[in-house]
Amino acid sequence: MRFFGFILAIWMAASAAFAQDSQAIEDVIGSQLEAFNDRDVPSAWQYASPNIKRLFGNPGNFGMMVQQGYPMVWDNAEVRFLELRDINGFLWQKIMLRDKTGNLHVLDYQMVQTADGWQINGVRLLPMPDVGA
Repeated sequence: MRFFGFILAIWMAASAAFAQDSQAIEDVIGSQLEAFNDRDVPSAWQYASPNIKRLFGNPGNFGMMVQQGYPMVWDNAEVRFLELRDINGFLWQKIMLRDKTGNLHVLDYQMVQTADGWQINGVRLLPMPDVGA
């Protein structure tokens, strides 16, 4: 019985930590989306991981990539946070995003924890789920 209590305590502690991470991750993604809406690319750049910063070199290149490659992120109107998953040691936050033309998109954000907190390490566009087959 003590073993079960010990396992339960570990599980509860892990669940609480995951919930804190989840909120922090949502805050980071939401803040970056807001910065893009405000066309404040230097602020959006702050939420990018060191790998992304190395890849693009400066906020201008990063902003151009987002504007051209992820127009729904650049011109987002509404975000809904879906599930946060651990895949091979990386946390992935799935979101549903409505762009300014009203179209829905599903994206996956890979998150990494750095000395500066949670940062965005990559984004991928996912296929929209089939509805009412």
